[in-house]
Amino acid sequence: MADVRVSIFMLTMLLAGAALAQDIRIGYVDMKRLLDNAPQVIAGRAELDIEFRPINDELLDDESRLLSMEQELANSSGLTAEQVAARQREIRNLDRSIERRREDLAEELNFRRNQQIKELGEEIEIAVQTVARREGYDLVLSSPVAYASETINITDKVLSFLEMDYERRGQRSGQ
Repeated sequence: MADVRVSIFMLTMLLAGAALAQDIRIGYVDMKRLLDNAPQVIAGRAELDIEFRPINDELLDDESRLLSMEQELANSSGLTAEQVAARQREIRNLDRSIERRREDLAEELNFRRNQQIKELGEEIEIAVQTVARREGYDLVLSSPVAYASETINITDKVLSFLEMDYERRGQRSGQ
């Protein structure tokens, strides 16, 4: 008799758990995909590209100049030892300058990208919450997760929301 009671209790608990699980809606969002494809992020990348392109172009010009200087030095046989040493110093100084400026550019660009990601991350989080509420989700997990089925993946819905929001804001500001 006790075994039957335990079995009935276990069966009841199992069925109650299954019923509860059916009432809870769980979703999943691939944050990397959102951060790669949201129009806000793409526009931010384009802004940074425009802002930092002149500095990068200057560096590329200086790298070309450095290469020319190195080739001239290798092809000039009529220079004195002092002239060779002076040109080598000039090449070394330009090379150091390029490296310093390239490192400064990389640091500034990384800082600005991280700043943008933080700002856009908050906007994306609000979008996820909005979609979750509209769609009646009780829990939304974001990546990284060990596994998420495509049946609970709401990334496309959030991406669509972000696209509509981006277009709406662009139209409102007259862009």
